[in-house]
Amino acid sequence: MQNNQEIINATVAYVKATLEGAEGGHDWWHIHRVWRQSRHIAAQESVDMLIVELGALLHDIADSKFHNGDENIGPAKATAFMESQGLTPEVIAHVVNIIRYISFKGGFTDKTFYSPELGVVQDADRLDAIGAIGIARAFSYGGFKNRAIYDPTITPKPSASKEEYKNNTAPTINHFYEKLLLLKDRMNTNTGKQLAEERHRFMEIFLEQFYRENRDLYDTADVPDGRK
Repeated sequence: MQNNQEIINATVAYVKATLEGAEGGHDWWHIHRVWRQSRHIAAQESVDMLIVELGALLHDIADSKFHNGDENIGPAKATAFMESQGLTPEVIAHVVNIIRYISFKGGFTDKTFYSPELGVVQDADRLDAIGAIGIARAFSYGGFKNRAIYDPTITPKPSASKEEYKNNTAPTINHFYEKLLLLKDRMNTNTGKQLAEERHRFMEIFLEQFYRENRDLYDTADVPDGRK
């Protein structure tokens, strides 16, 4: 039976190999940041560190966005890998639930599962979706999907249903209102909440500058869509 560090080392190698060539916002370095942030947050919480680390490392092993919306591929791949490492059914089930329930709207949304370990990994993942890194990731994915940066004629839908959210093709700026600016108030841990404040403010500053530069192109002081 491998010890925990050997299991984590094997998981790192597996994730790196699996995500080679992945879209820049969902590649190994996204996983690495979430993993490191999860360990930082977990140090302030009473949690099972092995489950936190496995959940962080495997949470995007097969994101449904890149698999025709299939939400079962990620859990299936993670299960097969963890079984190959001889992990117990209890650990496997917990990590799979983290993968299933971590997402904002892209995964299971009935909230029938929660654990402190999920709370830690979810906060780390959400922190990577906001601030400077979050902005870079949003535009990386928008470019990957060939989406417009900004179209003032398309109104954001912050209350979109799960299916509307998953099938959304709106400009990247709309994503700030539909997800990114909502995350600060959805953090689970005190550490996550504290870290989210600065990153949230940075996004607000970015948007203020973005709209200011757009206003410079018009005679009126109003942005065409009236948001700022």
